Amino acid sequence: MSTGPRSATSGKSPGYYARRRFLRNYPAVAGLIWLVLCVLVAIFAYPLMPDDTENANFQVVELPKRPPGTSATLLLQPIFLEQAEPGGLSYLISGRPDRSRPVVVNSRESVVLEDDRLRYVDLRGVTQTELLPVFLLDLDKYAPAARAWQEEFGKPYRREGDEVEYVDRTTGAATASLAELKARFVEEHLVERTFVLGTDGFGRDVLSRLLLGTRVSMAVGLMAVIVSLLLGISLGAVAGFFRGRVDTVVMWFVSVVWSIPTLLLAISISFALGEGLWQLFLAIGASTWVEVARIVRGQIFTVREMQYVEATRAMGFGNFRTIVRHILPNVFGPLIIIAAANFAAAILIEAGLSFLGVGIQAPAPSWGSMIKEGYTQVMFESGAWLAIFPGIAIILVVISLNLVGFGLRDALDPKYEK
Repeated sequence: MSTGPRSATSGKSPGYYARRRFLRNYPAVAGLIWLVLCVLVAIFAYPLMPDDTENANFQVVELPKRPPGTSATLLLQPIFLEQAEPGGLSYLISGRPDRSRPVVVNSRESVVLEDDRLRYVDLRGVTQTELLPVFLLDLDKYAPAARAWQEEFGKPYRREGDEVEYVDRTTGAATASLAELKARFVEEHLVERTFVLGTDGFGRDVLSRLLLGTRVSMAVGLMAVIVSLLLGISLGAVAGFFRGRVDTVVMWFVSVVWSIPTLLLAISISFALGEGLWQLFLAIGASTWVEVARIVRGQIFTVREMQYVEATRAMGFGNFRTIVRHILPNVFGPLIIIAAANFAAAILIEAGLSFLGVGIQAPAPSWGSMIKEGYTQVMFESGAWLAIFPGIAIILVVISLNLVGFGLRDALDPKYEK
């Protein structure tokens, strides 16, 4: 079965030569590989992140703006939440809830378990003492039994040998083994954390937020491109096919939108639509469609005069079918190139909006908002990485998109085939 037009001499399709030209363009291939890696990171961000809590918002407030490579010993005091631990797709989309409150200790050796007491030296060098069952269990300190125990033993629980009897806030009367509590504490709640790219002003892991920011940027770029293609193709196709007054009206509207700076237009639409991710998609897409409309209009001006278009009219096909099934597929090449350029522009616009505070809202991470947090520190050693790392990420993605766009431009142009 035939799959398309082929060369009369070699039997190869034009797509074969386009792929070969693209694969010989090593910068474009490198850019494509980097973009594929970014897409994989965007999809599997939470399993890849050191901090897989929702929005990578685990805050170690005692460690603000610590440099890359900082290591710390943390005591993780449980926060008892009613929602179940997410799994599968839910975890992949939103991560896990933050179920612990971190306390930074001086060193692992400074943590000592004595009987039912937990003793440690905090970051200031002050020795702190807590009751281990109170630290680890969901005790209801206001239950009548707990109050009675507090008055009798000075603790909101009762010990008999190795067994701890207490009142759980959700299940009621319960018992726990002190030996099991100590083992669980050492295994799950006394941890070493290394912040590979340092921490931000709230003590959050910069690497985790950088990886999750990839998802935001790629999602915004993709959805904005889809919106811009839908608007641009629709208006450009109508103007190019029908011409006359329709073309005059559409191109007047295009000229008006074209005269407004893209970032200013995106900000205006964002204010009009309100805050939110979908509103951001629409705002950026609605500010980047003009180039698509102009290119589609120009291409259709040429294509509509060809014989196969005249044949569709002679066969009685409607205008909609002629445009969608017979004209638009023949202007697909230029659309791929402009889509790659708009993808890069959308990422830059989103970063600009987040930097100005009208894009992605806290605590969700965005490369633009991360740069905003650290741009004042760029000239200083303390905190410069907060802006440098997301800035490098934006540069690499935009360069990769431009390289892929140039590679597609050359690959889809037959004059580059020797």
